[in-house]
Amino acid sequence: MNKAAIYHRPESEFAYLYTKDIVHIRLKGAINELEDVELFYGDPYDWINDNTTWASKSIQLKKTLSTIECDYFETEVSVPTKRMDYLFVITGVDGEKVVLNDLGIFPYKETLVSNKYGAYRLPYFHETDRFKAPDWVKKTVWYQIFPERFANGDPTLNRKGVKAWDPAENPDRQDFYGGDLQGVLDHLDHLTALGVNGIYFTPVFKAASNHKYDTEDYLEIDPEFGDKALFKKVISAAHDRGIKVMLDAVFNHIGDLSDQWQDVLKNQQASKYADWFHVNKWPASYTPDPDFEYAGDATYDTFAFTPHMPKLNTANKEVQAHLLHIAKYWIDEFDIDAWRLDVADEVDHAFWKKFRATCDGAKDDFYILGEVWHSAQPWLVGDEFSSVMNYAYTDAIKDGFINKKITLDQMVSNINAQLMLYRKQCNQVMFNVLDSHDTPRILSIAHGNKNLMKLVEAFTYLQPGVPCIYYGDEYALDGEGDPDCRKCMPWDEAHQDLQMFEFFKSLVAFRHDYAETLSNAAMDWKIVDDKNGIVKFERGELKAIFNVGNRPAYFVADQIILSNLVEGQNVLHYGFAIYE
Repeated sequence: MNKAAIYHRPESEFAYLYTKDIVHIRLKGAINELEDVELFYGDPYDWINDNTTWASKSIQLKKTLSTIECDYFETEVSVPTKRMDYLFVITGVDGEKVVLNDLGIFPYKETLVSNKYGAYRLPYFHETDRFKAPDWVKKTVWYQIFPERFANGDPTLNRKGVKAWDPAENPDRQDFYGGDLQGVLDHLDHLTALGVNGIYFTPVFKAASNHKYDTEDYLEIDPEFGDKALFKKVISAAHDRGIKVMLDAVFNHIGDLSDQWQDVLKNQQASKYADWFHVNKWPASYTPDPDFEYAGDATYDTFAFTPHMPKLNTANKEVQAHLLHIAKYWIDEFDIDAWRLDVADEVDHAFWKKFRATCDGAKDDFYILGEVWHSAQPWLVGDEFSSVMNYAYTDAIKDGFINKKITLDQMVSNINAQLMLYRKQCNQVMFNVLDSHDTPRILSIAHGNKNLMKLVEAFTYLQPGVPCIYYGDEYALDGEGDPDCRKCMPWDEAHQDLQMFEFFKSLVAFRHDYAETLSNAAMDWKIVDDKNGIVKFERGELKAIFNVGNRPAYFVADQIILSNLVEGQNVLHYGFAIYE
């Protein structure tokens, strides 16, 4: 038995409250090393036989997911008194039997269990500490709107030099096409027809750029998008359709045209806002570069190397008060349902804890989504974010099925590893994006192969977490990296793939019909065949098979729910079938 590979940690994703009275327990071991894992658990103070024997219960853990290196075992238990001691009895495939407790691993002796020697402890099941996420998110299919490129509904708002609306044109970084909030309002019926029930807006606040991530004023709608009265109409109309609304908050940095930064540039260290930023050397300055968004010698901290986005000092009390007021203002005054937090991993945890408390205090069941591209455990323990943009998860899907950077075995291994990083209730609301304003579009990633795009979309909609459509994907809009991924929405039928729209419409309907299963059921991998390019798995009553190999893949179904490139009982190259 490889005892060094055995791992458990209390008060973590390995031992946590799933509901107010159900505890989930996990244990990790080396791949194919452990024959049996048994959990002994009970009230810490419950003894029998004249207080000589701990009154424990036992339950066998089930092997659930595996990576290339390890197996994961899981179970769920409850203790009526809401406190629990526990330890593990582990038997290896070689017959060795050990006890794992809070002090280490010991050769098995019955007295180690009956005396609960060195037991792990969950002192009390505190509901207030439990990771919670809004239930409505589990039933949501999101739609991301980049307002400047979605629809031009009010040309009177256009700035000088706005370009003609052309979805076939490759935009430059400084281009404007006149998209606005009236355009969103005019096309809400499109979202209803598609079936989505959540809108994620990239920033709508006053800013100089087309993307608005260089905020000038967080308390004003950008005048080229409209005004607050119009925005209230958009939110109200969306809510009337059962559509939730999420805004994008850029609290890591601010735009260089903001009043605060302009005051710093004018008054330097004498500015009342001097400590709002991270100025490393006075005067705050930089040398302009031919690349507008780059400065290698800025004397202040910025987002990336962009001199026009000075980084905010979120440890400053005045900055905190300002940003927390903004967070509460848009909830109180406009009834938004969620915040998406830009560059969230570069802001301190102490601030995000205050932000979470502010949002929770302003509205029940509020959703907080952090932009974190890597492992996000520190932000997902219950007192900061509800979830993150799940790029690490969806990158595994793209790298396995499309880019072929990894084998299908490694793809599944990476997916399982991601699922085991977080609590189940967190996985249920993770934000699964295949593309966005920050990435090439999924059709371009798939090299224009629409069938492969459909396969990857269907695979993603079957995963734990919630899917998001990037505007235009439903019409097969393409685009390479930023800024090409920010093309104009194709409203002219000549630029629309209506078959792709019908596919997305069916996919969204499927997700809604099976929301309960896709939120709660375990992942059960049946076939991962890299040689033949086949992946098959089950989730509850649902079965699915995907074929990126050159030969047809045979399957037997009672009822096909959704499919593409299926002939009889064969899934063809780049085809899939979801069935019962």
